Amino acid sequence: MAYDVVVIGTGPGGYVCAIKAAQLGLKTAVVEKRPTHGGTCVNVGCIPSKALLHASEMFVEAGHSFAALGVEVGTPKLNLKNMLAHKDQTVEQNVKGLDFLMKKNKIDVFRGTGKVLGAGKVAIVGEDGKTEEIETKNIVIATGSDAAGIPGVKVGFDEKVIVSSTGALEFAKVPGHLVVVGGGVIGLELGSVWARLGAKVTVVEYLDTILGGMDGEVAKQFQRMLAKQGFDIKLSSKVTAVAKTKKGASVTFEPVKGGDAETIEADVVLISTGRRPYTDGLGLADAGVELDEGGRVKTDGHLRTNVAGIYAIGDVIAGPMLAHKAEEEGVAVAEIIAGQAGHVNYDAIPGVVYTTPEIAAVGKTEEELKKAGIEYKAGKFPFSANGRARASLHTDGFVKVLADKASDRVLGVHIVGFGAGEMIHEAAVLMEFGGSSEDLARTCHAHPTMSEAVKEAALATFSKPIHM
Repeated sequence: MAYDVVVIGTGPGGYVCAIKAAQLGLKTAVVEKRPTHGGTCVNVGCIPSKALLHASEMFVEAGHSFAALGVEVGTPKLNLKNMLAHKDQTVEQNVKGLDFLMKKNKIDVFRGTGKVLGAGKVAIVGEDGKTEEIETKNIVIATGSDAAGIPGVKVGFDEKVIVSSTGALEFAKVPGHLVVVGGGVIGLELGSVWARLGAKVTVVEYLDTILGGMDGEVAKQFQRMLAKQGFDIKLSSKVTAVAKTKKGASVTFEPVKGGDAETIEADVVLISTGRRPYTDGLGLADAGVELDEGGRVKTDGHLRTNVAGIYAIGDVIAGPMLAHKAEEEGVAVAEIIAGQAGHVNYDAIPGVVYTTPEIAAVGKTEEELKKAGIEYKAGKFPFSANGRARASLHTDGFVKVLADKASDRVLGVHIVGFGAGEMIHEAAVLMEFGGSSEDLARTCHAHPTMSEAVKEAALATFSKPIHM
């Protein structure tokens, strides 16, 4: 049977692409090597980590905030087994939902490892080693990414003592000391989970800031918040060795600019130095599909590779490794294949760090605007001046709006605060339509809400805030 579209990989980009293609009337099939759909995100990434982040946050709330609100529950007791069961149940519900969507949209599912044989041909290698070939008019590569190691350092992942993000979701007990190599989103989120549950957490970061690439002011203020939560953060530190010991593991690092090396002992080491595009076994070289210098599949502005009829989306191509970015690309590719004008606006893709408080951003940072020579205005408003934040004891953080100095068009919005991941979307919508800070500030916001801080920051950008 010949298909209109075959999607290799059913992570957020792949399954969304397949569903959209089927909705557009294209005969669609997917190839998935896991026993479940959803890729890293649903199975061992975004979804399970958020289940643990929420559960651990409730644990801390019960121990610290309830009494101030007049709710007396005594000292909370951790049942890690049940907390992990909640995480697993959340994953199960999501993957079952994806199974349903595949059936509902009449998408054929092939289990095995996909291999591109060339334009129009895909091989599926099953667990038994048997190979099946299918023909298709279009192929979409959506194989995602895998955990990266430490450049120049041999790391032996056992997912028990030296772990990737996958192993950090499965600890049988709370580690006494968790060393996190890498101060990016994944490391800080998973570090937060175990810090809340009682672990001592040390973060070793190569750069001179955590959350590299995010707004500098946001990163700096958030580092102070993490320090108050008990994080020990060592910046400008190059890890030179990670080794298992009789009691756990050790991490050796030295100052980036030179100096004496230091070794610290840990019960568990989490390596969270980013992710690499997953192209292993895809047969791309034999099929003539070009990769870039970073090992990513090269695509043009329409997500096409250099081989006609072969497209690529998500973590396997350039751009931020975000599930929702992959989803947007999946929809765009399906529309392009169907003859429509699929498009992704990469200037309005929000990013969220699900720590406490959350961090959310969309658009440019101050550093990016300065580097580009763009004159801008900045408006800020703290949550400490927001009524709803005071009422709910969530006064940490602020909102910052960046707008073009001449046109007032909003170029970036950055939020540190409770629920930042939900609040960022009004900024994303505003930017999709080329809105100004005045447009945002003159839009009526319900009172009392955390979102009023967004309005006030917009007011501060072109005029003056009301409540400061």
